[in-house]
This record gives sequence, C-alpha cells and structure tokens, in this order.
Amino acid sequence: MSFTFRPHEHLRRPQDFRRVYDFRRSVSDASIIVYAAPNGLPHLRLGLSVSRKVGQATHRNRLRRLYREAFRLSRHDMPAGLDLVVIPRGSEEPALADLARSLPHLVRQLARRISKEAQRS
Repeated sequence: MSFTFRPHEHLRRPQDFRRVYDFRRSVSDASIIVYAAPNGLPHLRLGLSVSRKVGQATHRNRLRRLYREAFRLSRHDMPAGLDLVVIPRGSEEPALADLARSLPHLVRQLARRISKEAQRS
C-alpha cells in the first residue's frame, strides 16, 4: 500500500474545481467542508481551497499541508472515483488525527449520497 500523493491525484485546473462546485454535493463538520463529484477514474483527486480570510499566506499554506497530509494518510479508507474539494472552516488548526478520522467519514457520506442519486435516475 503506497502512501505517496502523486501529481495526477491533484485537482489543479479551475474548470475541475468549477465542475465539482457545480455538482453541488457537499457535507461538513466543525472543521471541514467537502464538495465531491464523480470523476470516472480509479482513484480520488483532491483540491484544496483556503480563503484569504483564513490568514496570511504562511498560515494558509500550513493548513493546506495539514489537510493534504490527512488525505494522504486516510485515502485508502475512502471510496475511489471522486474529485474532492476540501475547504477548511475557520482559521483554527485542527489536529491531524482528527482530520484523518473526519475526512474519510465525510467522503463516505458523500459517496453514498451520490450513488443513491445515480441509482434513482
């Protein structure tokens, strides 16, 4: 089992972010908002969106690194085939263990919701 975060697992292009936002499926908890859309690929892709309201660039980059690490460590517990956009709630820096526990739970909720909607239509 590889824990590397490869370049093809990043969401980078603005149109990819826009597609996930336009799909309008999200869940949240006290520290994270997660948007998701199916991507038709055998792996997850992650995009991070950290607002300038959170703080200075160094703090925003620290949050990005923290959320990326939580994804890297817990992505094996998440269903594949989704593009995710993760948005931190507030400027507080949550513990890595809390994020690594919370992120898979939220992604599984989204995956269940998306699969139910696909079965209905």
